[in-house]
Order: sequence, then C-alpha cells, then structure tokens
Amino acid sequence: MKKTISIVIPTYNEEDNVHPMAEAVVKMFQEDLPNYQYEILFIDNDSKDRTRQRLKEICDKDANITAILNAKNFGPFNSPYYGLLQSTGDAVVLLCADFQDPVEMIPKFVQEWENGYKIVIGKKVTSQENKLMYFLRSMYYRMIRKMSEVDQIEHFTGFGLYDHTFIEVLRELNDPTPFLRGIVAELGWKRKELPYEQQKRRAGKSTYSFYKYYDAAMLSFTSYTKIGLRMATFFGFVVAGISAVISLFYFIIKLIHWNEYSMGMASIAVGLFFLGAVQLIFIGFIGEYILSINQRIMNRPLVIEEGRYHSEEGSANEDVEQD
Repeated sequence: MKKTISIVIPTYNEEDNVHPMAEAVVKMFQEDLPNYQYEILFIDNDSKDRTRQRLKEICDKDANITAILNAKNFGPFNSPYYGLLQSTGDAVVLLCADFQDPVEMIPKFVQEWENGYKIVIGKKVTSQENKLMYFLRSMYYRMIRKMSEVDQIEHFTGFGLYDHTFIEVLRELNDPTPFLRGIVAELGWKRKELPYEQQKRRAGKSTYSFYKYYDAAMLSFTSYTKIGLRMATFFGFVVAGISAVISLFYFIIKLIHWNEYSMGMASIAVGLFFLGAVQLIFIGFIGEYILSINQRIMNRPLVIEEGRYHSEEGSANEDVEQD
C-alpha cells in the first residue's frame, strides 16, 4: 500500500497563487514522487478576495484536495497548526501558498524521512526578500536563541515535513496559542535541517504588518524565555542599590552644607521620569506574560470552521500516478 503525504497550505488573500500552487504540487508528485499518494489541505483564514472561489474550483477538479474555511481570521499561527492536526497522511508538509517555500524541496524532505528522520525542516540560508528585513530577522533569531532555555532554530518558518507520530504529539498538547517553531525545537525528535534559499513572493502582497511581526516576537519571547521577568527583578535591585547610595551621599552633603546646599527640582524630576519609564517598560513585559497565560487558561479552540470544500468526483491519486 502506498504511503500518503499530506501537504498543508495556509492561505489568506492568495487568489493569484492557489491555482499555480496546486498545479505545482500535483505535478511534483507526478514527476518526483509517483510512488506516493497525496492529500492537499488548503486552510483559508477568512480571505477577503476571491481565494475561496478559486479553492472551490481546485477542489472540484481533484478529490485529493480539500479546502478548510475558517469562520474568521484566527491569526498566522493557529490556522497552519490546525491544518496540520487535520491531516491524515503518514507524513505532513507545511508549505506557504506564495511560493516563498520551494515546492522542489518536498522530495528531499521525503527522502530524509525515508532515511529515518521524523522531522525534516527547511532552514533559510539566503533570501530574496528585503535585505534589511533579513538582517533584522537574523538579529532577532540570535537574540532569542541566546535568551531561551530551548535551543531555538534560526531562520525556520515552519516549512518542513513532520511524521504522523509528531502530529499526534501536537494533538495531545491542547495549546490554544501554539508556536510551532518553538514546539519543534523543544519537543521534536532528532531532526534533519536542509538549507534553501527563500524565494520572492510570486503574486500578491504580504499581509504581515508590524503588529503581526511584534506578536510573533512576543509569543516566542513569553513562551520560551524568562529574561523579561528576570530583567525586571535584577534591574530593580540595581536601581534600588544605586538609589540608596545616592540618597546617602545627598544626605551627608546636606548635613555638612545645610544652608548652602539645595536639593533642586531638576534632578528629582529627571529621576522620577527615568524610574517611571523603567516601570512602564517592565509592566509591559509582565503584561505580555500575563496575556500569554490568560490566553492559555481560557482554552479557546484553535479555529472554528465555517465549512469545507471537497469533491468526491475529482480525479483520484491513481489517475495521476505514473509507473
């Protein structure tokens, strides 16, 4: 019996990419993986363009393609994670719809999977994206890797192959705010990392805003580091010690020069503003941790489905396989 490889493709406003992507994946199976069955799962995060219409057209042509339609936009982390949990294959590949993740990497993933690796991931070594963004990402990855107790994977976006046994681990986590990149680093078996060059987006514009980048950074920061809370504690001790020394110094000077020495309002105002700013920064850090805890204890569902597109009359795997 042939093994099945599931391909999970998250979408949001990708009307110009879903047709070419489906064709590219099917062609790849026909030419490079003819001995495997395939299952393609598109999971749409409430697109506002014609993506869903295009997905229906794709599903009508191929019974091995299913489109999961989210009731609303559940964010760039929950939707792909939920898609992985819905897969039924012996292994699952998570793939971007915009062609930034090369489809031709999939046969290499499968080969390493057959060699015994339960997790095979793509690791960006170069990128055709904006050079400044790539540099900032590199700095972020290095910083979070140093601060985290878990050895985080630099330039890993989730693109890779996961054995069904690892998918079962994900199903048991019951995490309403999953961060797949950190979970792979923390809970994954011995993995194989394959280098690749990230391509330019083929069509459309990226929907990632500064807020989404910040949200991703804080999710990994609060999930895998303690440094925010520790910095607040250590800095508090340091500032308290410095303040005690300065207070003692001013007190002695005042006793020696009681009439001549004036404390002054400027130094007091500067000190108050400085300490106030420090307090606000660390209250923000603590608030991020509390928000992360709050989201987890509410145990909300990852995604609520509005429906699915699936056609039993489309072509089956046997129709496209080659001997």
